[in-house]
Amino acid sequence: MPAEGDTPARSFRGKGATGEHFLFVEAPGALAFPEQVAFVCRRYEEVRTALGLAPETAVFRRVFLSDVLNQAALVRESSLAADFPHSPVAVSIIQQPPLSGAKIALLAYHLDRPEPPLKERLSVKHMLVRHDGLGHLWSTRLCAGACDASADPVEAQTREVFEELIGALTAQGGTLRDHCIRTWLYIKNVDIFYQGLVDARTEIFTRHGLTPATHYLASTGIEGACAHRSDLVSMDAYSILGLVPGQVTYLNDFEYLCPTQDYHVTFERGTRVAYADRAHLFISGTASIDRLGRVVHLGDVLRQLDQALANVDALMRAGGSGLADLMYLIVYLRDPADYPRIEARLRERLPNLPRIIVAGAVCRPEWLIEVEGVGIVADHRPDLPSF
Repeated sequence: MPAEGDTPARSFRGKGATGEHFLFVEAPGALAFPEQVAFVCRRYEEVRTALGLAPETAVFRRVFLSDVLNQAALVRESSLAADFPHSPVAVSIIQQPPLSGAKIALLAYHLDRPEPPLKERLSVKHMLVRHDGLGHLWSTRLCAGACDASADPVEAQTREVFEELIGALTAQGGTLRDHCIRTWLYIKNVDIFYQGLVDARTEIFTRHGLTPATHYLASTGIEGACAHRSDLVSMDAYSILGLVPGQVTYLNDFEYLCPTQDYHVTFERGTRVAYADRAHLFISGTASIDRLGRVVHLGDVLRQLDQALANVDALMRAGGSGLADLMYLIVYLRDPADYPRIEARLRERLPNLPRIIVAGAVCRPEWLIEVEGVGIVADHRPDLPSF
């Protein structure tokens, strides 16, 4: 568990009326799992109350578990997965063991507005938040179940989860190309199955008009598992309906990073969504890579962390911000034995940044670590929608 005094939350409030809050909670590792769940529920309420956030301000929660097949049922029965009356919450449940020793950790996102946003549960997997003329679609726990046994299971399941998202977008008058901003793809045994996901995603993107000449989506593709034994692929996604021209731009710094298509994958390094008083920067999973697409600092996890953070900083500077504007950091480690050194380095470099370090192998075995996060920076674009 993080040391006493670690920052459990970070907030942003621009010139507009909306406050955004990101909260992290990890349980003490010495407790039994039911006690850890109770601790996280209690501590989450304490942090939320200290920030003056009503329960109805919750928009999204991701629960990280160490053993999802045995633990998900209890989480689903807890307040972490519960909707408040007339106020649903998008909940992601994923197996990525917290490396602090806990069996469970929580990332929560809250919106604080004078008038609560209108939230509508479209289905068990999709929740729509409406405010200021935009619709924010949170899609969680997208997984395929049984697929055609004659097909490659990873490719078939990748198509299935994207078709689920595309169907939800279509029902709201949206498209994958024009409205999806960010995906998180979780793959069992990423060392073996990642290529099948890449191939299927490229085919889906091409069919829906996402190409090198247009754009792709910010994304993380990482080792992880949902609560169904047969699923090899699962996904969470965030989309925005009602976007106006010029509101979305894509981030890269070619002194640091090459386009992803240079090594035959299809995602954006980062996506920036601008509003009247702020901009959101969605930073994809970022590793120790150079401008030629090569893995650098082989075998040295600390130097790989430093390189990954330098790459994130370059992406954020391309969007008019920097590491200081990160709201949180998720760190994926291939080898849990590296946790103490990585935690110490992050405490030294980014002492006040909420973070979680979980077990998650990256798509190339040589990458020992990957990081992702969301940044928010003040902006002045009165021609754009408010947030």
